[in-house]
Amino acid sequence: MTGNTEERHADVVGMWVTADGHIRQELRADGRYDEARGTRHSAYTGHCTVTGSHIDYVDDSAFTATGDIRDGVLHHEHLVLYREEKQA
Repeated sequence: MTGNTEERHADVVGMWVTADGHIRQELRADGRYDEARGTRHSAYTGHCTVTGSHIDYVDDSAFTATGDIRDGVLHHEHLVLYREEKQA
């Protein structure tokens, strides 16, 4: 990514997790995402584009989805994910 796109990604980069920890979505600075579900690693992978607080996902299988960050919480379709705190 170049220019402002990379800066917009900086707000969402990291691991996002459902409250029960079953779904873990890593949003990467290179515009890729990797979503694990339970013990299934990389259940969904693809590209994401961030525009402000809105995220457009395109899975490697061409499936599309959207998400929005509101008050620091990622609302991805029917999922609610919270930013995982980095451990020092």
